[in-house]
Amino acid sequence: MKYTKLTPNLVVRDVQAAVNFYESVLGFERGMSVPDSPPFVFASVTNGAGVEIFFNDQKMVGEDYPPLAKDPLGGTLTLFLECEGVEQVLSAVEKAGAKIIMPLKTQFYGMREFAFQDPQGWIVTVAERIK
Repeated sequence: MKYTKLTPNLVVRDVQAAVNFYESVLGFERGMSVPDSPPFVFASVTNGAGVEIFFNDQKMVGEDYPPLAKDPLGGTLTLFLECEGVEQVLSAVEKAGAKIIMPLKTQFYGMREFAFQDPQGWIVTVAERIK
């Protein structure tokens, strides 16, 4: 058995809003979508270098995954996004008005990081390795 990729597949209330946030604030590009134009029931974003996130419409996944049809969305899963230029990402997130959950700090394990809640309720930690 060999695993080759792990892609977070987030259930959201508004796929287009999720894609817009990750594009305009975090610098991702839209990947695939269903249908090809809004309103989407599924879409992905990517950075073109191995980072990809899927977004699924909550109403659509409920039939196959009943527990995912319930509120609240978000929950105990967090995304950990490693980057270069953590201060630039923080500035963009603050400018977008996202709620900062953990202010920028240097962690004992050699990372500078902060966490925020995206508009769909998911917690994202953005970190940069200290050189």
